[in-house]
Amino acid sequence: MAPTESAILSHYLLIPAPLQSIQTLDQFRSLFPRSWQAHPQVRLLYRDLQAQRNAIIDTVTENIDVEARRGVSMRREVLRVALEESRDNDGDAEVEIERALFGDKSGAKRSKYTLRTVIPELDGAAATLESEIQRLEDEEADLVAEIRQTVDDLSDLQYGKLSNARLKDGVLEGLTSLRDACASKT
Repeated sequence: MAPTESAILSHYLLIPAPLQSIQTLDQFRSLFPRSWQAHPQVRLLYRDLQAQRNAIIDTVTENIDVEARRGVSMRREVLRVALEESRDNDGDAEVEIERALFGDKSGAKRSKYTLRTVIPELDGAAATLESEIQRLEDEEADLVAEIRQTVDDLSDLQYGKLSNARLKDGVLEGLTSLRDACASKT
């Protein structure tokens, strides 16, 4: 079986990426002057660099997953467009009616799909829907966070305190943004 896009990216970007595989603590210490090599801060500096590197690796891993999901949805879209172009839209309904009425005797072409070809297509469609749902949930979480921030900013108005002179402009911008977001959802 051919390697997937995710497997290739993981193999070339993630496997050689941990700091220990690039430079050990002893090699890192050797970069400092002799008087500083035994200092405990060097170890802490190495651990900090290691933590930063691991955070970057986690981000790259997430990006690989996102790109793999995008690749699936792009392949799905390309297949959909190819099927639409290859399909003769004029007689499809009539062919389906003939096939339903007369079965194989109708002379209509058999469907391109079999059980073995439909299952991967359905899996791809399910993955595409899941990625779209995840994107919508992320967008929803961002909107909820914006609304909560707006409510927090408006709490001063409830008690009649205006400590920020630019609060009025910020509130109006936030309400406009909220109105636009709500209008785009309906």
